[in-house]
Amino acid sequence: MITEPELLSLLADLESDRVERTISTSNTDKFAQAVCSFANDLPGHRKPGYLLLGVEDDGRLAGLKVTDDLLQSLGALRSDGNIQPIPAFTVARFSFPSGDVAVVEVLPADLPPVRYKGRVYIRIGPRRATASEQEERLLTERRVSQALTFDALPCLESTLTDLSEDRFRLTYLRHAVSEEVIAENGRPLKVQLASLRFFDLRQDCPTYAGILVLADRPMHYLPGAYVQFVRYAGPDLASEVLDEKRALGDLRTMLQTLDLIVDANLRQRPVAVEGGFVETMIHDYPRVALRELLLNAVIHRNYQSTAPIRFYCFPDHLTIDNPGGLYGDVSPESFPRATGYRNPIIAEASRVLGYTNRFGQGIARATKALELNGNPPAEFAFDQSSFRVTLRRRKD
Repeated sequence: MITEPELLSLLADLESDRVERTISTSNTDKFAQAVCSFANDLPGHRKPGYLLLGVEDDGRLAGLKVTDDLLQSLGALRSDGNIQPIPAFTVARFSFPSGDVAVVEVLPADLPPVRYKGRVYIRIGPRRATASEQEERLLTERRVSQALTFDALPCLESTLTDLSEDRFRLTYLRHAVSEEVIAENGRPLKVQLASLRFFDLRQDCPTYAGILVLADRPMHYLPGAYVQFVRYAGPDLASEVLDEKRALGDLRTMLQTLDLIVDANLRQRPVAVEGGFVETMIHDYPRVALRELLLNAVIHRNYQSTAPIRFYCFPDHLTIDNPGGLYGDVSPESFPRATGYRNPIIAEASRVLGYTNRFGQGIARATKALELNGNPPAEFAFDQSSFRVTLRRRKD
């Protein structure tokens, strides 16, 4: 994070393509656009950009009092789902005799272009602007050398014909990109796909994210890209199988199938309340918790593994196993407070398709739903190559 002497130097200098000043404390759109533009780093500085709240255009402090609520609202820009893919940034408060400064330090994105509400913002000197077609293409091509995640890599044996153009235009594009951009868009299909990280222009083939989100048969290239559901009559894998299904296909179809499986297997039963004179229906497991934990498995699994996600139901508990342990900065000590994205493009796609509203809160939502439903807390077990969550049936 920036130090106090470095901040004083920025205050004394002119506004630039790495610094934006504002006295506003409530213009969320402005703040998010600034974060997006710094993350895109069009000039290629590969250095952080800074949004300074409480500073006049000439560098004088405006006498702002930075509250915890303001810092929390700035930090929430990371999780509200409007900035995609999620950039890395930190928020801090600096206090001086003439006022406080809230500093948002934004690191250059590894997977540009970064969008806010479907638009790509950049810095041109001290001015913020919407990227032109050429500028957006430059950011797209720059990403190739910086791709760090598997879903951003080219699926070299695939071709454009593996992707469904109808699926892209009808179920994805209109949710991912603003209507104004679509209306102005005369770019070839490959370029449009590449701007959303679904196509690699240099290798002239889809990325693995493109295959997972838009292909009819992702399993042709990723054999483990499905969810296996099994309901057992007894307490272990040696018990009789009562039901078996697979959720497969493109990402949206897989998630829709999982919703159907969850709804079909949520068991309801009556319980007596108010001294036994009134009955109410309760679920063995809360739908919200199952949905969040399955979505978490789909987003965070290791798609290089040929093993599927396994969703197994037993009479008194259920388990969700997915290939891939903790990722990135997430450790056994920081889980589940910290969040790391093995597949940031898939995480973004789940939000565009309407399955995720806020990022990094799935396990917290599941935990709360289990508590409200009267279930024991979820049990998590993980190592370097696998992740398992176990839910225990509600007991009365």
